[in-house]
Amino acid sequence: MGETVIAFSGGVDSTFLLKAAVERLGDRVLAVIAQSSTYPERELNEALKLAELLKAKVRVIKTEEENNPDFYNNPVDRCFYCKQELFSKIIDLARQEGYKIVCEGTNVDDLGDHRPGLKALKELSVRSPLKEAGFNKTEIRKLSERFGLPTHDKQSYACLASRLPYGSKITTDKLNMVDEAENYLLGLGLKTVRVRHYDQTARLEFNKVDFPVVMEEKNREQIIRKLKNIGFTYITLDLEGFRSGSMNEVIK
Repeated sequence: MGETVIAFSGGVDSTFLLKAAVERLGDRVLAVIAQSSTYPERELNEALKLAELLKAKVRVIKTEEENNPDFYNNPVDRCFYCKQELFSKIIDLARQEGYKIVCEGTNVDDLGDHRPGLKALKELSVRSPLKEAGFNKTEIRKLSERFGLPTHDKQSYACLASRLPYGSKITTDKLNMVDEAENYLLGLGLKTVRVRHYDQTARLEFNKVDFPVVMEEKNREQIIRKLKNIGFTYITLDLEGFRSGSMNEVIK
């Protein structure tokens, strides 16, 4: 590909992709991290550390999808407008800096879910090398472990806007509530956490193996107290446990 920009989030897929790109292209690759209200500060800091670990050149850009009513009204194709904002700005940067190709980390497992953002990638001619090469998530995790990448067992990442049900307007206050709640729960040692925001109600998703930890009386009381302090009135546990894209179940 030659001079290439990698849209980098610090997740499992984009970290593996950046590792491969740096090994092949060296200083001809640039990692671009997008900073926005939907991207937790903890993820930004971790992405910067990972880029340094991989010895990749890195740039942080600011995206403003929250100013677009097509995004903040939270329709079922919300991700299209988010990806359109993100990759339009990355493409502009790539052109200014003399990079030929823009890539991102979609893999073949991502093709089976509701992902309107893929339409934006196609329209903007963004490349997805992991998908093109036929990699699935399991293979990416196994190879990441072989290459010593700390992301090999990281939970799958999704932007904070994905915690709100479609049709619920996306606001900074709601995103901050989710971010604070998830930071607290991750601090308890729980590796996979989703706080789904239904106005007064928080629907919590964890791996089912963590249910005993969550329901231990002391932990349960602390979680209730903390999330009520954050602003939720009702704290519920989803008995199905964590599953990626659970908000899409209403449209299937």
